Amino acid sequence: QVQLAESGGGLVQAGGSLRLSCAASGRTFDMYSMAWFRQAPGKEREFVARLWWSNDDTNYADFVKGRFTISKDTAKRTMYLQMNNLEPEDTAVYYCNLFRYGAYEYWGQGTQVTVSS
Repeated sequence: QVQLAESGGGLVQAGGSLRLSCAASGRTFDMYSMAWFRQAPGKEREFVARLWWSNDDTNYADFVKGRFTISKDTAKRTMYLQMNNLEPEDTAVYYCNLFRYGAYEYWGQGTQVTVSS
C-alpha cells in the first residue's frame, strides 16, 4: 500500500504563487509516475501535470501555459507543484495521484487552493 500526504494549499491573490507538496510513504520502491489533478466546485476532476519517476519526463495540461512546474525529490519520495501567476480559475481541490508498476493507483485526500481576484 501507498499513502499520499498533500500540503501547501491555501488562499492567495491572483498573480500570486503557491507550492504544493505530495509525500509518498509505504510501498514506494516501484513508483511509475506521480501526478496532480484538480477538481473545482461543480466540475469534474481534471488532469494538471504528470511526472514519470524513472526519467523525470513531464506532461502538462494546456491550461498550465507555462505557469506550473512539477518536480520531485527522489530521496524524500516527494512530488511538488510550483504554481505561479495563479488565476481565480485555478481555485480547486488539488489531488495527488500515484501509479505503481502493475497499474496500482492511489490518491491523496486533496488540498484546497483558493485564488481571490
